[in-house]
Amino acid sequence: MKPIIHASAGTLAMLTIAVFWTSTLVSEIFLDYASVAAVKHAIVYGLFLLVPFMAATGGSGFALGKMRKGPLLDQKKKRMAIIGANGLLVMIPAAIFLNGKAAAGEFDAMFYSVQVVELVVGVVQLTLMGVNFRDGLGLAGKLA
Repeated sequence: MKPIIHASAGTLAMLTIAVFWTSTLVSEIFLDYASVAAVKHAIVYGLFLLVPFMAATGGSGFALGKMRKGPLLDQKKKRMAIIGANGLLVMIPAAIFLNGKAAAGEFDAMFYSVQVVELVVGVVQLTLMGVNFRDGLGLAGKLA
């Protein structure tokens, strides 16, 4: 059961981040300020899904990791620590900040600076999570 929870929560977390990232990019490039503000608002509400997915992924991964040892698992743990730190220290504060600025109609240099940081860290998050996903499949014996 733990492997199913871990894989499901991890997949849903990755998909949620990918939807946030894509929605942000599309709204910034193709849509108006009101749409950008709506996306920023939706992302903050979406954190109520993402945070539990991430917690379930981390918790179930920790429980599964107790049964195993090895360099692949050690690398996954290190990446997960970076993913967690990025989320708590960069992504969540950036989402809340950007929502506030967008709601106030303040699309200034500070807004776009934080937006760029959020997009870059989002790609880092997705990359690290993707590598962890691949390594998890390897640990489970599901890769050729």
